[in-house]
Amino acid sequence: MRSLLVYLKGYKKETALAPLFKMLEASFELLVPLVMAQIIDTGIGQGNRGFIFRMCLIMIMLGIIGLVCSITAQYFAAKAAVGFSAELKHSLFDHIQSLSFSEMDTIGTSTLITRMTSDVNQVQSGVNLVLRLFLRSPFIVLGAMVMAFTIDTKAAMVFVVTIPLLCVVVFGIMLISMPLYKKVQAGLDKILGITRENLTGARVVRAFNKEETEIRRFEEGNESLTKMQMFVGKISALMNPVTYIIINGAAIVLIWTGALRVDNGYITRGEVVALVNYMSQILVELIKLANLIITVTKAFACANRIEAVFDTKAGLVSPSKAEEEREENKKEKTEEKTKEAVCFDHVCLTYKNGGAEALTDIDFKVQKGQTVGIIGGTGSGKSSIVHLIPRFYDAVEGSIRINGIDVREYPLEELRAKIGMVMQKAVLFKGTVRENLLWGKEDATEEEMWHALEVSQAKEFVEAKEGGLDAGIAQGGKNLSGGQKQRLTIARALIRKPEILILDDSASALDFATDARLRKAIREMEEELTVFIVSQRASSIQYADFIIVMDDGRVAGIGTHEELLRDCGVYREIYDSQFKKEGRE
Repeated sequence: MRSLLVYLKGYKKETALAPLFKMLEASFELLVPLVMAQIIDTGIGQGNRGFIFRMCLIMIMLGIIGLVCSITAQYFAAKAAVGFSAELKHSLFDHIQSLSFSEMDTIGTSTLITRMTSDVNQVQSGVNLVLRLFLRSPFIVLGAMVMAFTIDTKAAMVFVVTIPLLCVVVFGIMLISMPLYKKVQAGLDKILGITRENLTGARVVRAFNKEETEIRRFEEGNESLTKMQMFVGKISALMNPVTYIIINGAAIVLIWTGALRVDNGYITRGEVVALVNYMSQILVELIKLANLIITVTKAFACANRIEAVFDTKAGLVSPSKAEEEREENKKEKTEEKTKEAVCFDHVCLTYKNGGAEALTDIDFKVQKGQTVGIIGGTGSGKSSIVHLIPRFYDAVEGSIRINGIDVREYPLEELRAKIGMVMQKAVLFKGTVRENLLWGKEDATEEEMWHALEVSQAKEFVEAKEGGLDAGIAQGGKNLSGGQKQRLTIARALIRKPEILILDDSASALDFATDARLRKAIREMEEELTVFIVSQRASSIQYADFIIVMDDGRVAGIGTHEELLRDCGVYREIYDSQFKKEGRE
């Protein structure tokens, strides 16, 4: 939690003023029992109505001033807490964006969503309550005890016994419940994961008639979370009855002691009432403190989970500014001289916690303007190869060079600006066709957009839509077919005019004719594109300059379509499974 307090730096004034005004409110509140004692002893005791009226006016004034102070404190506390939350969310989102796919895979998407939303909101509530009550409640408790001593020392000894006893109960319950709240948040992660899976995979669930199974899985997880929350709730709920028993027991002792002291003439009846009022104030404040501690306990548990994300260091680090300047001239010269677009130099890749190598000794070179096909069975490492080019993952051995420069020497922004990447899963964002294309190039003109749509074979269906470029797209592109989504994502990659275009099985939903027209249009582009086509279809890559055949993370063969048919058994098997042998012959 301490490391997160840095996000309150911009709200130093609010952080100081909120507790200050709460302390002022508490000070006026501590004066009320003394005024009440004066009303009873002097006003009522002597039948002085004027004095009673004046004291009542003083009490009203104390109440109004206290209310103003309370509202002001509330304003400053809310402003600081919301500002803190906003800064924290921005910083957390930036940090998550800096993480590589390896770290995201390890932490988990559902966990990151929970920590960005529920956990941050819980910490925000904790900060708000701390600013309002953390100083006020202890101040009232200790202040009430001090004021009790100013009235009568012997009667005030009840406070000396009661307050430590209450502290033991409150902090004891806090220490027990804090680790349990961490488990509750972890259970919430699990429920969120199940919910997210069912929402994103709703069609698959229905297609396989698994609604009942998924409902049962959700209910089991939800029931487990509910039981855990009820258990923690029961422990936390002990606080109120236990504190009430202690406080009411103390009040009984106080009234009994006060009665004896009044009989002996040491204190007045008004002072006994004041002592009871102070005890009541302690009761109210300790209940507030108990609720504060429950909220703060949750906030601490959530803060630790957020800190765990911040403690996850980004596996991919861009070169520093000094390194960039030092290498800039060297890069320009190297890039001008080399005809080599991409070079894999004995590359090995192991995913985090993955055990065995995903890629082993990958070694090939691609010249500028060449088209490379990558094919292989499921899980053979096709996507892993192309994910190394934009540094979504880093190789554990060997190196990947672009234009003769190791990818680790490029700033990530510069490296990825050279690459147009179209993922296996077509992801579109809620908005319009235009807004989605502008992801590729922020200042793209309409002419550039239509050209990218024409090359990607998406122009025809976009023109047919009402609004054209301004036609609406639902979240995830749910109002488009699979082929339309894929063509729009290809257009989004093409509009930035990259040096390297990577199509990671991104034409799988296209028919053979559209796929062929797409590849022809890309070949005829004016820009000298280096193209990587990852595909399950032999027909999509057979006209590539050369083809890389993958088998279980290793290169099974490299060559043209004809060479591989002749020399590579793995490629021949894939090809024969897709085309009738007699037809080929």
